[in-house]
Amino acid sequence: MADPSSYRPKPGQIPDSPGVYKFRDEHGRVIYVGKAKSLRQRLANYFQDLAGLHPRTRTMVTTAASVEWTVVTTEVEALQLEYTWIKEFDPRFNVKYRDDKSYPYLAVTLNEEFPRVQVMRGAKKKGVRYFGPYGHAWAIRETVDLMLRVFPVRTCSAGVFKRSAQIGRPCLLGYIGKCSAPCVGRISAGEHHELAEEFCDFMAGRTGAYIRRLERQMQEAAEEMEYERAARLRDDIGALRRAMEKSAVVLADATDADLIAVAEDELEAAVQIFHVRGGRVRGQRGWVTDKVEAVTTGDLVEHALQQLYGEEQGDAVPKEVLVPALPEPVEPIAEWLSGRRGAQVSLRIPQRGDKKDLMATVARNAQQALGLHKTKRASDLTTRSRALEEIAEALGLDSVPLRIECFDISHLQGDDVVASMVVFEDGLARKSEYRRFQIKTFQGQDDVRSMHEVIGRRFKRYLQEKQKAGEWTEEPPGDARVDDNGATAATVSASPEDPEPDPMAGRPIDEDGRPKRFAYPPQLVVVDGGAPQVAAARRALDELGIDDVAVCGLAKRLEEVWLPEDDDPVVLPRSSEGLYLLQRVRDEAHRFAITYQRSKRGKRLKSSPLDAVAGLGDTRRQALLKHFGSLKKLRAATVDEICEVPGVGRKTAETVAAALAGAAPSAPAVNTATGEIIEDDGAPPAALSAERGQDR
Repeated sequence: MADPSSYRPKPGQIPDSPGVYKFRDEHGRVIYVGKAKSLRQRLANYFQDLAGLHPRTRTMVTTAASVEWTVVTTEVEALQLEYTWIKEFDPRFNVKYRDDKSYPYLAVTLNEEFPRVQVMRGAKKKGVRYFGPYGHAWAIRETVDLMLRVFPVRTCSAGVFKRSAQIGRPCLLGYIGKCSAPCVGRISAGEHHELAEEFCDFMAGRTGAYIRRLERQMQEAAEEMEYERAARLRDDIGALRRAMEKSAVVLADATDADLIAVAEDELEAAVQIFHVRGGRVRGQRGWVTDKVEAVTTGDLVEHALQQLYGEEQGDAVPKEVLVPALPEPVEPIAEWLSGRRGAQVSLRIPQRGDKKDLMATVARNAQQALGLHKTKRASDLTTRSRALEEIAEALGLDSVPLRIECFDISHLQGDDVVASMVVFEDGLARKSEYRRFQIKTFQGQDDVRSMHEVIGRRFKRYLQEKQKAGEWTEEPPGDARVDDNGATAATVSASPEDPEPDPMAGRPIDEDGRPKRFAYPPQLVVVDGGAPQVAAARRALDELGIDDVAVCGLAKRLEEVWLPEDDDPVVLPRSSEGLYLLQRVRDEAHRFAITYQRSKRGKRLKSSPLDAVAGLGDTRRQALLKHFGSLKKLRAATVDEICEVPGVGRKTAETVAAALAGAAPSAPAVNTATGEIIEDDGAPPAALSAERGQDR
């Protein structure tokens, strides 16, 4: 625990101007980001008597080891920079809202030549128009089904669309009038795009004018005695009204607004948002957060607004935002919202009428969400705490293992040997810190030797990071000597490319506070295996002089826990929460390793002799295979025949012919379902014996 007075800046050093400040811990990680109208006044609040601070603020300032700040010119700039840094550094003491579910949206892919209406979840994509979020995907599909009668926009997948275009026959929806069938040219791309725009206008709330236009057309058709057309328009109007009835009118003046309500206690807060468009509730969503800092309701509202609109532009930010309490000061956040929309945004507390009544409804939803979350969370926290305590007791640890790292080896009959490292903190997976390894020092199948290599590489990197940070000055033992540049003279390389980071992984933390790869040691290392793997892991740690990290192994056959130098395993009860947590950690490491091993195998099996031809890029490689039809026919071609391919000169043709002549032809591939021999098409066949059950 650090003493805040040890890093407190002198009062004269802190500027009396707007800015954003960052607290860092002893490892350089950014643990809190804040903004202030006056940096001097705000930072002075953190360095008062600890007894007068909020408990969570006290924890933050005693965890921190330094503070720094950046001066900006306006409070709006401070707000934007604070949001950017919170997204970048993910500080542990900042308010971070968690969605209580993955919400489905009604999406229209206006960025495609033939826009498609579909249900989408996850991150929003550029060029796609979104409506919602909705509580259930089936509600979206019911609404779309009603509207396709009037707006027959494409809803099929790319594969179905392409297939229909190839055979010149539309799918079932095209036959029953619920798709305009652009795949077979019934309407042009431009006409279909206009149809999708009309669909979006109706969903955005501009319903009255469109229905009045249909009613006028129905009357005109009746007067001209075109009764069939009039009946069809009547049915269209009925379908649109039924679609509108699915979202009740809550604000009679056709208001576009978002209503945000907060329910909170000392520890947590729940936020509920109702999205109202055209006076109707078009979507609802909820967030929950731990109150890891001393915050007011206005602060919670400000953080919710940042998360809700930080990535939005234009009409996605409504004209009016109704909240239970205004941030202090309110002007910067209101100006920031107006900048996101490109027009004036009203941020206020409803005082009377329908809007106040609707806000009460949103508040009741927030209160119910908080109650439900606390019921789940209480059980979850209790279970995780008990599991960690059971593990500590069974393994004889001095304290509960708050950080657990698990390693697993995966291969296919000795080929493509890889390893995985997964991290659990406080009993929860921390996927941003997962890592993947390739076994580099030998070929073949040897799980014990592989485990020794991986553990050694992981903790050599840890020692390097400690030396860079100045936390460790003694010369490491054995083969892990570290020079002035932080590079090891180890037999096993630990280069910057090793291990390969997972795509989900966060950025490394250096001087700017980004997370490093191996800067923090675990309290417990778990290996997938029995006594031999555990002994190899312990030996790797001993060679590096690391004696403060516990090691255990979990054997799959009987789910026994093995400790180094113990002849007999530790047997945890089958109902033990500690055993269940160890199984989850081990299974996650196995899943991650298998996924990586299969991806490497897939890339290897898709390789071709043409890949090794110098100067032959993807375009000419595709042209060669397209011209000859298969790698087999290309191998049999002469240099003159290869030169006939556009873009291939004689020198390149000679290189290709020489490369294929030196490459042994691959064995024919066989379709295991039909027994059919598949002609060589440029990629070697999959290993037929590589069934899933043989993956290790």
